Amino acid sequence: MAETNDAGMLKVVLALFAIVSLVYGICYLIIPDVFISMSGSPPVDAGWIRWSGGTLIGLGIGAILVRRNPAKQAPFVTAITWGTLLTGLGLLYSWLTMETQVATWYIAAPTVIILGLAILLQISRQKAKSILSSG
Repeated sequence: MAETNDAGMLKVVLALFAIVSLVYGICYLIIPDVFISMSGSPPVDAGWIRWSGGTLIGLGIGAILVRRNPAKQAPFVTAITWGTLLTGLGLLYSWLTMETQVATWYIAAPTVIILGLAILLQISRQKAKSILSSG
């Protein structure tokens, strides 16, 4: 029973991660021009953005698969925990230094979402440590 409770939070957080990854991934892969113009940023060649969309979609699918059976999936969960933390810190740096030309909401919202996900992933990873490392 303890394993079920420990995995509960992890499964919810993995679902949240999958949703965020899939939404951003689909936008970056299919409609990068629209997504960039919404930010108020100068136009960017879509080819520079599309590759990250595919990567985010792949990570979102990976999170869905791990959510179904988190046993022995510590490396994946650790990787996305570090990925969200580093992404969030990068966004925070851009926001605080005002190095971007985008609308404030366009960088503030993903910064808060991604850093929140990083914290939730770390907490749930610790709670489900025994499940993630065993099978």
